[in-house]
Amino acid sequence: MFSSVKGANQNIRDYAYVYAYFTNRKIMKNSMFQFFKATFLIYAICIVSSHVTYAQSDIEFDIVLQGGRVIDPETKLDEVRNVGIRNGRIVEISANPLVGLENIDVSDLVVAPGFIDLHVHGISNKEQEYQAHDGVTTALELEVGVPFMGAWHKSRHLNALINYGTSVSWPYKRAEVIEEFRVQLEESSIEIQEGGWSQEKFTPSLSLTSNYSALASDDIPSMLLKIRLALEKGALGIAVPVGYLPGASREEVFRVYQLAGELQVPIITHVRNGGTIAIQQAISDALITNAPLHVVHINSMALDEIELAIEMVNSAQKRGFKITTEMYPYTAGSTALESAVFDEGWQERLGISYHDLQWVKTGERLTEKSFTAFRQEGGTVILHLMKPEWIKAGIVTEGTIIASDGMPYAKLAHPRTAGTFSRVLGKYVREEQVMGLSKAIEKMTLLPAKMLEEVAPMMRLKGRIQVGADADITIFNPDKIIDKATFENGLEFSEGIQYVLVNGKLVVKNGIILENTFPGQPIYGKYKK
Repeated sequence: MFSSVKGANQNIRDYAYVYAYFTNRKIMKNSMFQFFKATFLIYAICIVSSHVTYAQSDIEFDIVLQGGRVIDPETKLDEVRNVGIRNGRIVEISANPLVGLENIDVSDLVVAPGFIDLHVHGISNKEQEYQAHDGVTTALELEVGVPFMGAWHKSRHLNALINYGTSVSWPYKRAEVIEEFRVQLEESSIEIQEGGWSQEKFTPSLSLTSNYSALASDDIPSMLLKIRLALEKGALGIAVPVGYLPGASREEVFRVYQLAGELQVPIITHVRNGGTIAIQQAISDALITNAPLHVVHINSMALDEIELAIEMVNSAQKRGFKITTEMYPYTAGSTALESAVFDEGWQERLGISYHDLQWVKTGERLTEKSFTAFRQEGGTVILHLMKPEWIKAGIVTEGTIIASDGMPYAKLAHPRTAGTFSRVLGKYVREEQVMGLSKAIEKMTLLPAKMLEEVAPMMRLKGRIQVGADADITIFNPDKIIDKATFENGLEFSEGIQYVLVNGKLVVKNGIILENTFPGQPIYGKYKK
């Protein structure tokens, strides 16, 4: 039947991967699965019986990770193990020795699922270098989405360090049906189709002047159709950064939630001004429409009421509603100075003033005069508006996902762009000991994977160290990992991330990015055609 025991064992393992996958999905009572289970067992017994003269297999792995502390947040495995990788998947986890084409000694290091970042705005390889050095293997632009998504996916094909994906940009889809903006967007679309996708070729979603325009009720169906079509291109949900769109009516937002409920795709929202009241409003729309909901950076949305806001989310979860949230581990936010965030009354709403704003281009703190000039110019600021105790309270709360809100590259960009995950592991786990290592890893891997599993089934194979899972793996030194980027000196690679594998390929080796290695793959939603 087989030319060698090696071939036989490979076939057994191919069946075993599927077996393990369905076992982890907990569908043992399904009759079809029972048939598969029986077939697998008979098949395996027959093969093993026909090769009883062999003492052991000689499976050859592409890569073997030897002797690391393997942590899987789903099965709760936390033991020293060897991990065998082949064809982009984890194919064996064993206490016994394994041999591969490449054998990497990871003793004294932690072997974790690759970190999954649901919230990035830096979506080129420049930012992905910093993300990979922070242990990220999948980085997604979900808060505002990527305009001209098809062209962007094309630009990333075979050219990405890590996995990538996006939501539908609702701000752009509504702008496309407003007459005064339609022609301009059509021209941008033609330019991008002919010359390739580039962020310099269009206005950022949060700075669109159409964000101040109301959408006529008659135009809402056309906007919803555009969202449907974008989902068919592989979008992972609907970006609803309504806090940046003062022109959007309650009806328009509600109709978008209705569509999400109908299709069972997540709404990813930066809520309106108002703190916990705005969070309650978003939760209410989600409950009424049965829409999955993800509230971004709840720390900067709720501020001193962060514990109350997270309690609201957790209470909804306990009642079976698909509502999640995230935060980053820093006391400052960052956004566009020309955006609606800084419309009249911003000081009272945010509880800060000019000197609490830091101009990213130079690092200087603003004055009333420079605020006026730079707002006219347009650009990014850092907002120093949170207290350390608020961040700590949110970080340790059960169910809160870690996500960076990482910004497009600038030397003095917000340090979360480069250090979010290492900061959690170094500062909050090792130094302050407010949270266990396994729990922190769960917040960075399993929880974001599960948040997306229904809309993106391929995420069921990520966020885990299990046989059959994708070999997206982050290996770090728990005694040294820490963020190095600062508000004063700007971006710097994190320390302590030794190896990063994406789809079974090394992108970071001995703490150094490997050149000309682009194993990143797109993460698509279930409606992609």
